[in-house]
Amino acid sequence: MARIADGFIRHRVRLALRSPAGQALCSGPPMKNEDPPDLRPLTARSVVLSTLLGAHPPHLKARHLVRAGELFGISEGTVRVALSRMVAAGDLGQTGDGSYRLGERLRERQARQDASRSPVTRAWDGSWQVAIVTAERRPAAERAAFREAMAALRMAEIREGVWMRPDNLVREGPAGEGGIPHPAIAAGQCTFLRAVPEGDPAALAASLWDLPAWAERARALRARFDAASSVTDRFTLAAAILRHLLTDPLLPPGLLPGDWPGAELRHRYDLFEEEFGALFRDHL
Repeated sequence: MARIADGFIRHRVRLALRSPAGQALCSGPPMKNEDPPDLRPLTARSVVLSTLLGAHPPHLKARHLVRAGELFGISEGTVRVALSRMVAAGDLGQTGDGSYRLGERLRERQARQDASRSPVTRAWDGSWQVAIVTAERRPAAERAAFREAMAALRMAEIREGVWMRPDNLVREGPAGEGGIPHPAIAAGQCTFLRAVPEGDPAALAASLWDLPAWAERARALRARFDAASSVTDRFTLAAAILRHLLTDPLLPPGLLPGDWPGAELRHRYDLFEEEFGALFRDHL
């Protein structure tokens, strides 16, 4: 049993046992209805999804996912129904040993989440990545997929069909035009280049991203996470933190407002992730 628990710890499942202040978590009442609507309710699907998104590699035995659900008062039957529905929807796949694994789309999401938590950057030389849409008229679904891909690249649209960002990110994957790795859907619709804009780069960044709004939301999530005392509340808030980190533009420090909260928000999520191992081990 201890071996299974230790293995699960290495999977780095994202929950927590204690708050940053060190107080023990309890199974007290969940957050009240006046909480912001973007804090999504806890369901069997969300527990399964968050657990697998936190596993490296992203596959776990059904019994482990059932035990994860039990930590939040979700019955085995409810978890197994959710697993069946997620397999039918293509979100999960099954292996011969009774494990469930993330589907391709969700593995891509896991990669984006990992990158948002531990971004790899390089010294910024003042140049920007620019993507210019050169494709002909496209169907709505293709345009939507393209915009999603550009958001994943942390690029912002300065005008219709022109996207850009500071060239400070080290990206994985095959390089496209200009040595910039990018999804196939972006490569098929854009010409990529590098440029050095005239004028104040911080002002340009501020016109492309609503940095004060992002920082305000990050600080609110951080404060609510620090104040949360139940596992359920912290799980819900940690999921919201991770979604918010996916929208961090990851700009060079010189282009950010003072006291940017990105690093502190990542630290909160790291605490949440690290301490779940003890809680799960006790539950096995």
